[in-house]
Amino acid sequence: MKVKECMTLNVCSCTPNSTVADAAKAMCNNHIGCIPVCDDNKNVVGLLTDRDVILRTIACDKDAKTTPVSEIMTCKVCCCQPDTDINEATKIMSDLQIRRIPVCDTNNKIVGILSLGDLAHNDTKVGKGQVCNTLENICDCGANTKNAE
Repeated sequence: MKVKECMTLNVCSCTPNSTVADAAKAMCNNHIGCIPVCDDNKNVVGLLTDRDVILRTIACDKDAKTTPVSEIMTCKVCCCQPDTDINEATKIMSDLQIRRIPVCDTNNKIVGILSLGDLAHNDTKVGKGQVCNTLENICDCGANTKNAE
C-alpha cells in the first residue's frame, strides 16, 4: 500500500509570517493538532504542533498575537512522497516518534499529510498490528526516543 492511498488530501497550512494565534485558530477550526508551515510556493519549510504553541509560546510568555510561526516552528521536517510504501512511512514515524508526516511531491510542494489517525482509519489495509506497533513505538519512552536527551 502507498501513502497516497490513506493520506489526508485537504491540508490546512500557514506561512512562516502567520501569527501563532492565527495558526492556533486554524488548528482549532480544522480540529487538527499540527499545521504545516509553507512558503508562497507551498513548499514545506516547517511544522507547528499544538505542543509547540504551548511550550514555545505560552510557557515562554510570548504574545501569540504578535509572534510569527517562524519563531516557534520545528524547522527540520521529515516528509515523504505519495508513492512511499506505507511500511516505510510507519517505520519513519516509529523511528522518529512523530505522529504526522507531510506528504510532498518531487518539488517539495505539500499534497497531503499522513497521520496516526489516517493509519487507524485504514487499519484493515495497513494492518492492525502495524498500526498498533507504530503507535506503541511513538509513545515509547525508552532509550531510543528523541525526548530521552
